[in-house]
Amino acid sequence: MKKDLPENIVQDISIAVVLESDSPSGKVWNVYLINEKTVPIKNVMVSSKGYGLKNEKEVRTTTLRHFIGDIDPNDYAKIEAIDEQVFGLTNEYWLSYYIEGTIYDKKYIFLPESIIDENLIKIPVLNKPGVLIGGNN
Repeated sequence: MKKDLPENIVQDISIAVVLESDSPSGKVWNVYLINEKTVPIKNVMVSSKGYGLKNEKEVRTTTLRHFIGDIDPNDYAKIEAIDEQVFGLTNEYWLSYYIEGTIYDKKYIFLPESIIDENLIKIPVLNKPGVLIGGNN
């Protein structure tokens, strides 16, 4: 049955954890969805959750669901703010959206300790430092 479904491959869609500001009072981080396509994506929905071990104890964050709406080509939308305290967990974002009536979905996973200064790059479209998953994959 699953073999009969079309392979709707997600490409040119990224999720980035972006450093918005760095001040003596702390760093401010946000998570963004970036549409690098030449077409809009519609009815965008993202669920997010964190899980893993912290201080040798199993930890699970609340699953949050975000309805983003439509994102124009070469544009972005903020998904949520993210606290540095969850960077030691696996942070998972499950994206679904439509293009011309066809649904696409993909899971993006930031592994524990992957959101660190050494991994920061300049995020396309946003032009800010952050950690990026996606693009042409």
